Amino acid sequence: MGVIIWKTAAQWRSAVPDRRAPATAERVRALEAENRLLHERLQGLTEEVSRNELLLRKTQERELELLRADSLAKLLELLIHGLKSSYQLDAITLVLHDPQHEIRHLVAGDGFLLEELKEVQFVDVVTNVVPQLSDLERPWLGPYRKADHELLLQGAARSGSLALIPLWRNEKLDGVLVFCSADPMRFNRELASDFLAHLGVVAAISVENAVNRARLVRSGLTDFLTGFHNRRYLHARLREELARAQRVRQFLVCLMIDVDHFKRINDQYGHLAGDAVLREVARRIDAEMRTSDTGARFGGDEFAIVLSQGSVEDGERVASRVLRAVNSQPFKIGAQISEVVTLSIGVAAAAPGPEARDHKLLAERLIAEADAALYRAKSAGRNRVATSQNVVIS
Repeated sequence: MGVIIWKTAAQWRSAVPDRRAPATAERVRALEAENRLLHERLQGLTEEVSRNELLLRKTQERELELLRADSLAKLLELLIHGLKSSYQLDAITLVLHDPQHEIRHLVAGDGFLLEELKEVQFVDVVTNVVPQLSDLERPWLGPYRKADHELLLQGAARSGSLALIPLWRNEKLDGVLVFCSADPMRFNRELASDFLAHLGVVAAISVENAVNRARLVRSGLTDFLTGFHNRRYLHARLREELARAQRVRQFLVCLMIDVDHFKRINDQYGHLAGDAVLREVARRIDAEMRTSDTGARFGGDEFAIVLSQGSVEDGERVASRVLRAVNSQPFKIGAQISEVVTLSIGVAAAAPGPEARDHKLLAERLIAEADAALYRAKSAGRNRVATSQNVVIS
């Protein structure tokens, strides 16, 4: 008789080889790897959210600063130096649409030398700098390409990556703000650009507001007849330039200009003809001034020019050019009459000492010295330049 051997279910299971064990272990390892990958992605997303929150705070702070800028010159400094520091960029350039050179004149009228902020370009047509900007409705992020970006940057960068942020306002492209990084992956096309797009809108509004504010200020400081600055503006600018000359230890030069025998023109041809002559004199004077110089109608038939950081010799050269520009070509008075108009010009310089504090008094003394030289030119026969030998010092 055979022997019957009884086994429990557990004994039977243990006796059968478990072919699923390797598959289960492999599945566990796969799940662990997937878990690590998901953890790394979550950590990356968390870090990205943190970076975005920091970027958002920085952007909001900078946008408020831009909107609060109290002058056009201050706004340009914030757009360049402020944003460069805030976003830790290697360079920033700003291109502004300025076909009538109005913004340039307004910035200069703020007492700001354009040479001090070379990162700003003023252009007649923005798309001439980079043709791709004509279709640029949102920020463009990508690598630097010499063929496309050399004119835009003018030496600011030669490699890395860029963010081109268009400044759209009222469906017009008013300019472009360019962020430059030496890191080729800092600005790539996979990155979201919402923050930059919003920054571009705020920058465009800020530029428009600053330009309008400068226009309003200038309207109260401008001679309505000639478009030159008025006497009030001249005195304010002189004090600013004297303070600047004091800091950099350079001369400040003032030219006082008078139209010779202007009363005769008024008496002979009438005041409308006289006004036309003054406008043309102002136009010819303006054509001979440097960008950094300031011209003003001092009153009546008298004009003034302030040469920022100029020498006495610079003043004499500018005065000679102005003299030739006015007397070399007759002025048309009416349809049939022409008159040769001449000028008498006085040149004087000031050298503020390190202890000078009363710039208002120093400005008055400089004007008086240039005025005295002007009357010496008149006494010597008019149609000439006379230079003061006395340098006004504090």
